[in-house]
Amino acid sequence: MAAQAGKSLLLKIKTGRSVYTTVAGLKSREIEFNLRPIDITDSGSTAQWRELLLDGGVKSLRIAGEGVFRDTIADETIRSSFFTNTISQWQIVIPSFGTITGSFAISELSYAGEFDGEVTWRMAFESSGEISFAAL
Repeated sequence: MAAQAGKSLLLKIKTGRSVYTTVAGLKSREIEFNLRPIDITDSGSTAQWRELLLDGGVKSLRIAGEGVFRDTIADETIRSSFFTNTISQWQIVIPSFGTITGSFAISELSYAGEFDGEVTWRMAFESSGEISFAAL
């Protein structure tokens, strides 16, 4: 993936039938695709080595990042989603890589700031359901 400015990675929430509205640019981020395998080891397993179920397991996606909200409306949208524990449709646009789309719950929301600077936030999202990825 080519080097991109942090502001280039966009966080969008679904606000209409097929409309996604940008709420923030991520200055730093972590994107974790996970697969928790299903252990099927039993007394017949060769030398008691662990065996995993073929094509089985629980997939998940965690996205965490820091940035600055686009505006007050974006801040209110995020806070509302967090405090009501809403699972919303989100898109994460990663330039020169692709777009991740799916349902996510906000699992972390924190704010920080210096007395002479802007307020920044840190958020983490946990996937709920199937996630799609469209490569660029």
